Amino acid sequence: MAYQSYAADVRRLVLENTDFRRVLHTTERTQLVLMCVEPGGEIGEEIHTGTDQILAFVSGRGEAILGGQRRPIAAGDVVVVPEGTRHNFVANAGEALRLYTIYSPPHHRPGTVHATKSNADADTADIYG
Repeated sequence: MAYQSYAADVRRLVLENTDFRRVLHTTERTQLVLMCVEPGGEIGEEIHTGTDQILAFVSGRGEAILGGQRRPIAAGDVVVVPEGTRHNFVANAGEALRLYTIYSPPHHRPGTVHATKSNADADTADIYG
């Protein structure tokens, strides 16, 4: 499979995105995904086996829970989650938490779109591996 380069105004795309998860671009070794966590919602506790994840927060405020440790997050923050780390991200009530995330290697099927967290939770075939 031939992979293409990708360039975009990611901040604008993140701010326009209303989907819980939208895979924007996938290569053999990396994947760019937009996310919008509803006010008071969460990504959901998870552990990635064999995949590192970098999350860049564009708007909103919330809490990162990494290996049981809690810390506040806000627009402008970045969080690196090494594979094998239990993690979750929770949006504060009152405003959505908008971000983009990079997986290495890819974690979701190319082109995946989940309008809501419940859609994402129901789509177990979406995950590589």
